[in-house]
Amino acid sequence: MIQIYNCGEVPLEDILNRREELPDVSQAVADIIAAVRREGDAALFRFARELDQARLEELEVGPAQLDRALEALEPELRAILEEAADHIRSFHRYQVRSSFVITDQEGVVLGQKVTPLDRVGLYIPGGTAAYPSTVLMNAIPAKIAGCSEVVMVSPPTCNGDVNPTILAAAKIAGVDRVFRCGGAQAVAALAYGTGSISRVDKIVGPGNAFVAEAKRQVFGQVAIDMLAGPSEILVIADGASDAAQVAADLLSQAEHDKNASAVLITDSADLARDVSQELERQLSSLPRQEIARASIDHNGKIIIAENILQGIEIANTLAPEHLELCVDNPFDYLDKVRHAGSIFLGRSCPEALGDYFAGPNHTLPTSGTARFSSPLSVDDFVKKSQFTYYTPAALNRAAGKIARFARAEGLEGHARSALSRQEERERLWATRKIVSGRDEVSGIRYKVIQVAKTGSYELWSASPQGERHLMFRGTETEVRAEYEKYVPAAKEERP
Repeated sequence: MIQIYNCGEVPLEDILNRREELPDVSQAVADIIAAVRREGDAALFRFARELDQARLEELEVGPAQLDRALEALEPELRAILEEAADHIRSFHRYQVRSSFVITDQEGVVLGQKVTPLDRVGLYIPGGTAAYPSTVLMNAIPAKIAGCSEVVMVSPPTCNGDVNPTILAAAKIAGVDRVFRCGGAQAVAALAYGTGSISRVDKIVGPGNAFVAEAKRQVFGQVAIDMLAGPSEILVIADGASDAAQVAADLLSQAEHDKNASAVLITDSADLARDVSQELERQLSSLPRQEIARASIDHNGKIIIAENILQGIEIANTLAPEHLELCVDNPFDYLDKVRHAGSIFLGRSCPEALGDYFAGPNHTLPTSGTARFSSPLSVDDFVKKSQFTYYTPAALNRAAGKIARFARAEGLEGHARSALSRQEERERLWATRKIVSGRDEVSGIRYKVIQVAKTGSYELWSASPQGERHLMFRGTETEVRAEYEKYVPAAKEERP
């Protein structure tokens, strides 16, 4: 039975159980990765026999099988998946970033270029745990980002098939290729490539301890989304909340995993008692009762706080994966929430809404990492490059400052690199002067030079402060005519 505490009776670090003890599978995973790198497809077929009890004839699921899976899907479920996919697309389209260019300095162009990743790999759990929602949540942002190829791997059943609902979801989401492959071997294949599976740039998606460890070991060879821990939900509810609804929300996460954490913080002792009773009543009829019971009994807690604001302070300290605010006027509290993966506002917004249908992503930071990381998004499937352009005149203005900065750091090579171009322009200015003169009013000096490399003529100006600008380039006649617009009566200084 869930335990009830007054605020302060339980250390904050113990409110959400984050002491999951996993078996050490690092060596086993390292051996699997090494085998895939060494043997390629042969290792994938062998591991399918040994670990999945599946004798595969081929690794890839063809497009025709995806079409058949979608056509065979029960019509009502198909309509729901398609509607959910529409909601996910609508939400994630707002996350698309644009490149930008800055031109607010003369002669300088700066910018940022946003580029989709070329190829991404989705790991989708299979077998008895078929999660088409995970397909939609991982594939759709990648497609919106513009990734050239989205590849999905999922473990085969003993008859060599991938769960047909998973395949139908892949078709709806626009996945490009699907492979019958699971476990650490699938992660290794995505990271390093085999004969059938080309290496990808990033791997996303949840999995068991072997999958998580494999993602950890290949990180650096490829990018990964996150290393997810057990699911967790923190519900903050006031005394006006419905106990049956709050209990149902807690159980929605408790049924995921025996290590999941489901916690209620309330300012009402009556609600705390009623939710405790409701949990027992609802557990008795829950199909995944054994898993949920272990989660509630070992990790579940109800905390009685002085008020809702104190509950939010606790939430900010814990940074939960899911945070429900079952209160009146929830938007009054939204700005006070600083750390949470996904926030569900009001009494009509159960966490399950976010898992399947609303549109925001359900791949969320766990284990307190919402303090510094974010839900899966379009940003996870793009990269950003910066670019810089300076004209010779702009570099000339900055070269001395760059050299001074570099020498302050003891990097003479950097200083010389910046000054080398200035020295070349100085050489041109000093030795190839054709004619020069000064505007006596402004003090600006004008020079016509000939560029030896091209034979062209240039008109340059130099301010009294030493700033130089290329003003015109052309034939000698054209440049001289331009020069005379500025110093028509000036005495020319010939070389």
